[in-house]
Amino acid sequence: MTRYILKIKLESEAAFGRGDGVAGLVDAEVQHDDYGFPFLHGRTIKGLLVQECADIRTSLSSGRSMWDESARRLFGRPGSSSGDNAVMIIGNALLPRDLRCAILNDIRMGRIRPDEVLDLFTAIRTQTAIDENGVARENSLRCIRVILRETIFESQLFFTEEPQLSDLALLAACVKAFRRAGTGITRGLGRLEAELLDQERRTVTEHYFKEFRKAVR
Repeated sequence: MTRYILKIKLESEAAFGRGDGVAGLVDAEVQHDDYGFPFLHGRTIKGLLVQECADIRTSLSSGRSMWDESARRLFGRPGSSSGDNAVMIIGNALLPRDLRCAILNDIRMGRIRPDEVLDLFTAIRTQTAIDENGVARENSLRCIRVILRETIFESQLFFTEEPQLSDLALLAACVKAFRRAGTGITRGLGRLEAELLDQERRTVTEHYFKEFRKAVR
């Protein structure tokens, strides 16, 4: 099975929210596993890439049919189920494997607890709503957990069929356009830089994006 890697580096703090908080601690908690490792769900990544893909295809003046087919191959048909004939499977974006293994060893040795692991990669920030006069609204103070700037995540991209050149070209364009994720993006959270790596961990974003640019000229 052909595999690529989507590498994500946070350029600002990010809130990959899980939809709830922790009573007495935070109003909005980040997604994390039982060991305290924050992550971004693969379904969320797919949704963000699908939106970038739609914006790219809308902007094209010609040659839409080829890219529509590549979009279907990469992401499946809109509104379809998991068995939608998409050839690309997007895994959760996790902390780098070597880092996770080292921390897991420390957990097993009793050197660190999972709640302390979460604190290594996150911080708690406060936010308040401001009215039209620039005054803080009453009872609007919220505590949110954010993932620290420069944290790196990696998502495995598995292809059930060998991807066509047009598939990888469109994917590279989507990856270059992928610049934000999570909640609070209007407040400056969630800025990121994404790269496409091959199985040997070589950066191939620009290589395939050049193919995209040649095709749309």
